[in-house]
Amino acid sequence: MDRDNQKGSLIRIGQAAERAGVSKQTLQYYLMVGLLEATERTDGGQQYFDEKAVERISLIKSLNDSGYPLREIREIFIRRQQQFD
Repeated sequence: MDRDNQKGSLIRIGQAAERAGVSKQTLQYYLMVGLLEATERTDGGQQYFDEKAVERISLIKSLNDSGYPLREIREIFIRRQQQFD
């Protein structure tokens, strides 16, 4: 089953990492530390991402590259989400 064709905009973890300019291992680490979640996860554990997730991954990379520690980036995202809840 080809998810790109079925869901239109969902891509696999490797493609999301490539589009965002990070390694697959870096993206897996972002997931592990709670910086983002997969857009969709299959029963088999495969993770898929939409364009919004790719943009967030790129933002995380940019912030981290400019000196923000990942812990602080996560806190920024948490505070921002709390403003909208």
